[in-house]
Amino acid sequence: MTDRSGYAARIAEVLAGEHGAKVPYPIGLREVEVIRTAPIGAGLLRITFGGPDIASFHSYVPDEHVRLVFPDEYGVLRLPKLDGQSLEWGNPRPVSREYTVRRHSVADNELDIDFVIHPGGLASDWANTATPGTKVHIAGPPGGVVVPESYDRFLFVGDITALPAISRWLERIRRDAQGWAFIEVAGPDEEIEIDAPAGIEVRWLHRGDLEPGTGDALEKAVRGVEIAAGERVYAWVAGEAGCLRGIRKVVRNELGIGPKDSLIAGYWKRGVADFDREE
Repeated sequence: MTDRSGYAARIAEVLAGEHGAKVPYPIGLREVEVIRTAPIGAGLLRITFGGPDIASFHSYVPDEHVRLVFPDEYGVLRLPKLDGQSLEWGNPRPVSREYTVRRHSVADNELDIDFVIHPGGLASDWANTATPGTKVHIAGPPGGVVVPESYDRFLFVGDITALPAISRWLERIRRDAQGWAFIEVAGPDEEIEIDAPAGIEVRWLHRGDLEPGTGDALEKAVRGVEIAAGERVYAWVAGEAGCLRGIRKVVRNELGIGPKDSLIAGYWKRGVADFDREE
């Protein structure tokens, strides 16, 4: 069992401050196995992982990321190597894909990851065929951005790839929190139940026949946000990198929310495999 007490003090320090900060954890490499799978709406597949290695897993904030490591095109599995408290990925780099930690239960020794199901995706195809007993290696998380809950309001914006993180955010945030959550999905069948505080307006935006990552519905929704003078707002934004350009301008220039009070991350980019960029 890994000692988690060493990170409590730093996390408490950030939570008591005015701005968020990334808190590193010692990154791990763990072999886990599929316990069960379940569809979450029409767009997500939840896989629950178990196994002895999860006892050493770290999870403290809503949008932590891990990497699932897969065999290459020739069926060769290359794994990163532990180097102190970090991982050395080497060259050629092992094949991996990044995903949000949806749920981690120390009591149940379980880890949930929600996969966006789409044709041709390496991890999506793997998730579709995974059955109880299927094993995979998971690297991370390397740390997480800890955000104080002292903000007056919170703004969450994202497409379905950001839905697991937004859902976890809304479950864990203080119950009297105020703000907005704008989530783009294809249609009503991709909407899911979210345990959001009553003061958070959750608005589902339907993409319809548009290809993922091509519309401006999220940007239009953010343009409708009004922030009162003197209010402190934290913005969390993630999705297709191209769609974020206009949203970033609105957040920065029109809403006046700076980098210390936000996280804006390109979770994917049309036509690019394994894309991830965080501001």
